[in-house]
Amino acid sequence: MSGTAGQVICCKAAVAWEAGKPLVIEEVEVAPPQAMEVRLKILYTSLCHTDVYFWEAKGQTPLFPRIFGHEAGGIVESVGEGVTDLKPGDHVLPIFTGECKDCAHCKSEESNLCDLLRINTDRGVMIHDGKSRFTIKGKPVYHFLGTSTFSEYTVVHVGCVAKINPWPLLTKSVSSVAASPQVQKIFSLGATLNVAKPTKGSTVAVFGLGAVGLAAAEGARIAGASRIIGVDLNPKRYEDAKKFGVTDFVNPKDHEKSVQEVIVEMTGGGVDRSLECTGNVNAMISAFECVHDGWGVAVIVGVPNKDDVFKTHPINLLNERTLKGTFFGNYKPRSDIPAVVEKYMNKELEVEKFITHSVPFSEINKAFEYMLNGEGLRCIIHMEP
Repeated sequence: MSGTAGQVICCKAAVAWEAGKPLVIEEVEVAPPQAMEVRLKILYTSLCHTDVYFWEAKGQTPLFPRIFGHEAGGIVESVGEGVTDLKPGDHVLPIFTGECKDCAHCKSEESNLCDLLRINTDRGVMIHDGKSRFTIKGKPVYHFLGTSTFSEYTVVHVGCVAKINPWPLLTKSVSSVAASPQVQKIFSLGATLNVAKPTKGSTVAVFGLGAVGLAAAEGARIAGASRIIGVDLNPKRYEDAKKFGVTDFVNPKDHEKSVQEVIVEMTGGGVDRSLECTGNVNAMISAFECVHDGWGVAVIVGVPNKDDVFKTHPINLLNERTLKGTFFGNYKPRSDIPAVVEKYMNKELEVEKFITHSVPFSEINKAFEYMLNGEGLRCIIHMEP
């Protein structure tokens, strides 16, 4: 692969030309990496609700044409000036948030919110020079979350690349840590184990039983929770949820009372821990108000709309309920993610059960159909036939 270093690479990418319209497989030019950047060959990627949300351009400023995708596994093709800890051939995971290792947040043991590389959904260019590395016939195509993995090759800041141990082939099973629920599994698993911290025998409520919520539920199962209550508007999700440790299912549409009242009654006072994994502000409020007074902890995982307002009575706080937020499960991308991958390779984590569909890159729009129709959990998109 090093034979292409320093040269523009022409490859296929799935380009979103306008909001809500099917992606188009186009030939794009991918420029060489600049200072502190890495060019990657993507092997596997996956579609996330976040991609769909910004593709639909509901509630945010549209930015098109754009190459979406932020969950993937790949190999380093070439590196830019100043990159010393990666080389061509390294197996890596591009991450939508970064770790510069120099700012106050990166140096703190209590934070993973990098000042330089914190997630930015509006930026469609590289931070080095404010330009895109993608063009079509000389005209720029915007990046997404600094990763743009719906392309055979992409350019990423070195601080947003986690190096993992090499295997003979970065196969589907290995890439599933990245391309399937890599982000979902890792950050919501971390939200449970690193932030909510349920104890053995505790009760946990999980709001939203998509891939994010199911990973949070699995974290509760790993921690030894005796009862895991799944909350979702889709009753079809309960059967899948059982595989991840969910013991009870609550559909808010089935009750006249608020879901927090239902859960408080079910548990005799409220759950010990709750995790909100939908991004719906009303679900966030319910997740907080359903935890037990005195010791209950609610953790917000989902990302709300920019105009949402969280409202609850202050007495809920005075009665010693705790509300926490988390980003990426409190994992530092470059420092912590390789160890999580090792846990998967050592069969300490199950990932394959998240994968329900697989499509070739040429059929990427099928992945959108599956997600929009609520079919399955995760669809792997393999870049090569």
